[in-house]
Amino acid sequence: MRGHKRQAEGAFAQLREEDFFVTLDPESNSVAVLIQHIAGNMRSRFTDFLTSDGEKPDRHRDREFEMAGKPSRAQLMQAWEQGWSVVFQALDSLQPQHAMQTVYIRQEPHTVVQALNRALAHYAFHIGQIVFLAKHLRSSDWKTLSVPRGKSEEFNRMSLEERRKFAQARAEDEHRNKN
Repeated sequence: MRGHKRQAEGAFAQLREEDFFVTLDPESNSVAVLIQHIAGNMRSRFTDFLTSDGEKPDRHRDREFEMAGKPSRAQLMQAWEQGWSVVFQALDSLQPQHAMQTVYIRQEPHTVVQALNRALAHYAFHIGQIVFLAKHLRSSDWKTLSVPRGKSEEFNRMSLEERRKFAQARAEDEHRNKN
């Protein structure tokens, strides 16, 4: 989960404020809409994760795909962080004995493991969309979030320590781009 969060944030760091609202066509979602949807899903699924249905009665999923106004980048990032905070708080509270416990999503039973896999797949899907959109919008200015194109052989020859340094340098670049 933390890796997916970092991937999206690496994409956000490369976007201009107006990029958050671009859609490729009328059926597509903007990055802002995807953030709104992911944050809404996280709040609903992971609030009282073990004890209440993951589809909370106060969630209005369809509204997550509509932009009411134009929130600022800071407001979008606040919603993003709040969603992840709920997720990580729930994950941090889990114990091994919870793995096969039953939880519900829209009244459908899932083991905790199934619910976590469902959430992970869902977030990975939408974060992939975010990265795709950011890469499309930034085009030749895009800075890769993984192994640079044409550098796989070089990367594979790196020691684990060199890969860690490579990842650290990339994270520092992302941090500089955010500020």
